[in-house]
Amino acid sequence: MKFYNRTSELAILKRVAKQSQRQSRMTIVTGRRRIGKTRLIHHSLSNQVYLYFFIARKDEKLLCQEFTEQIEQSLQTSIFGTITQFKDIFGWLMNYAQQHAITLVIDEFQEFFRINPSIYSDLQNIWDRQKEQSKMNLILSGSVYSLMQKIFENAKEPLFGRTNEKLYIQAFTADLQRLILSDFNPTYSKEDLLTFYILTGGIPKYIEQFIDNECFTKTQMLNEVFHENSFFLDEGKNVLIEEFGKEYTTYSSILSLIAASKTSRSAIESILQKDIGGYLSRLEKDYRIIERHSPIFSKPGTRNVKFLIKDHFLSFWFRFIYKYKGAVEIRNFDYLRQVVDRDFPTFSGLFLERFIKEQLAATKRYALIGSYWERANQNQIDIVALNDLDKTALIAEVKLQSKNISIDKLKEKAYALKRKLNGYQISYKGFSLEDVLERKF
Repeated sequence: MKFYNRTSELAILKRVAKQSQRQSRMTIVTGRRRIGKTRLIHHSLSNQVYLYFFIARKDEKLLCQEFTEQIEQSLQTSIFGTITQFKDIFGWLMNYAQQHAITLVIDEFQEFFRINPSIYSDLQNIWDRQKEQSKMNLILSGSVYSLMQKIFENAKEPLFGRTNEKLYIQAFTADLQRLILSDFNPTYSKEDLLTFYILTGGIPKYIEQFIDNECFTKTQMLNEVFHENSFFLDEGKNVLIEEFGKEYTTYSSILSLIAASKTSRSAIESILQKDIGGYLSRLEKDYRIIERHSPIFSKPGTRNVKFLIKDHFLSFWFRFIYKYKGAVEIRNFDYLRQVVDRDFPTFSGLFLERFIKEQLAATKRYALIGSYWERANQNQIDIVALNDLDKTALIAEVKLQSKNISIDKLKEKAYALKRKLNGYQISYKGFSLEDVLERKF
C-alpha cells in the first residue's frame, strides 16, 4: 500500500532532523499497535543513512551483539572489543555523534523495562552529559502506551522532561479512509464505506490487510475477518495482552460488557459484582482505550456518564469475536457470519453516528459537538452541535435508513434541551447512510 497522509508528522520529524545537525534532539513517537509508527519514521528518513534498533525480548548481550554489527555495517567503522551492555553502545554512539551527525531510531523502547530497567537511567546520564556537544537525532518509538507514558511523563522516571518533541500518531480520518477505499473501489457503496470505517478504524495495518487481499466490499471484508487463520481473530487479544499483562481477563470482561451496550459503571458492576472504578480510570487515562461521555451541558462531576470503546476494531472484536470465542475456537465461521448478519446493522448505528460527528467537526463550523440524554437514557438525541459565535445550534438524529427519521419526534425529544439553548437559532436534521455516501453535512 502506498504511503498516505502524515504530512504534519513528517514535517516535524524533518524539522527535528535538521535541528539535530547543530545539537542532539530527542523525539518520542507513540500510538497504538499497528498505527504505522515505524513506517512513518522510515519514510521520514528515506534516502538517509540511519541506525534502526528494534528492542526484541532478548538477553541484553545478544541485543548488543546485533547492534554492534549494525553500527559497523551502517557507519563503515569498527568497534574494538565486545560490548555486552546497552549503555556502552549508546555511549559509543554519542561520542561518535560529536564528530558525525547521526540518526538513531530505537523501536519498542518500552521493552527495556523487561530486559534491564536500569538502561533508562544510564541513557539519561549519558544524554545529559553529552547532548550539547553531540549531533544525534534520537527517535524513540513504542506501542505500549501506558509504559511509554510512564517512561517520559512520570516525574519519578529518569527520562522525564528530556524530550524535545512528542508525536502521538492518530488513526486516519474518515475522509482519508473514504479516499483510500475509492482508490481501490471507485464504485463503493454506502455499506462498504461504513464497514471499512468500522473494521479498520483508520488503522493503517488493517487497511493494508484488506487492500492486499483485495477486500473492498462489505461482504469481502467480513469474509476476510471470519476465516481459518484470519489475521483479525487473535488481533484484539494480542493488542490487549501487550498492554494489560496479567490483568488481561478483568479488563477484557469490562470491555466486552461495554461493547455489549453495558455502558454505565453501575451496569458493569452489577454483572461483575466488584468495584471497577480503578479499572475504568486506567482504561480511560492510562491506556486510552475507552472514553467517557456525558450529556452536553452536564455539570462537571456528573454521574450521568456512559463509557465507550474508542477503538473501532476493538469494539467490533469484543462484540463479535470475544463474545463468541467458543465458535471461534471450533472454527464455526458459518455460525459467526449468521450472528454478524443479524446484529451488524444495529451495531453499526453507533459508528454511523461517530462518522457523521467526525464529518461535522471537519467542516470547522462548530465549537462543540456532542450528544444529549436525560436520566434513565430518556429523550436521547444523537448529535448536538453548537456555534457560540453566531449562536446557532444543530440538533440531529442518526438512522441507517432515512425513512426511519422523524423530525417531529426529534423536536419532541429536544423539548428540555431547547430551553438550555435559549438565544440560539436551532436547526433540526436527520442523517442516514445516504448522507455518508453523498457527503451532505
